[in-house]
Amino acid sequence: MSRAYHPLRCLLLLLAVTLAGCVSRPVISTDTDPQADFGAYRSFGFYSPLAIEPDGYATPASGLMKAAVRRELEARGYVYEEGTPDLLVNINAYMNERTDVVSIPEIRHSIYYSYRANAYFASPYWTERTSVNNYTEGTLNIDLVDARRKALAWEGMAVGRVARMKPGQRAERINATVAEIFAQYPHRAGSR
Repeated sequence: MSRAYHPLRCLLLLLAVTLAGCVSRPVISTDTDPQADFGAYRSFGFYSPLAIEPDGYATPASGLMKAAVRRELEARGYVYEEGTPDLLVNINAYMNERTDVVSIPEIRHSIYYSYRANAYFASPYWTERTSVNNYTEGTLNIDLVDARRKALAWEGMAVGRVARMKPGQRAERINATVAEIFAQYPHRAGSR
């Protein structure tokens, strides 16, 4: 017996596949200062303390983030310098509890018996099926600040769902997210 084509079922399947795709990858956005002279930047260093280290000490996660940012900038020709770098890097990460409420309309039928017609009738009516999904949303910001002008030159941000992970998985996720942010960074050290 074959299943009949049902448009609502296809719509729900498409919605589920789309949402599943959103869960696995963060949304990346960037902003660039048009006044920034990216051709003049050759070195970088980290703010002290970083926004992710407000109490002045490193955590395993902040260490992973700093290493990933350093790897990405050095791959673009920048040199790490603690003294007087051209760019100061600040990293911020925070989490928010979020709730998604989705209502999907559906048709149900009420069956009643008519004594006058001596028959049963189905009467359709609209209702909604509501689902509530609680999750944690994480945001990772990477700021590149022109050290001489004390002005933000470039900002990259990733926003996505935070999943419970083992330490090894967390390192992979941080490295991948930082790489995705820097994939939007079009500059190389000293290039005009």
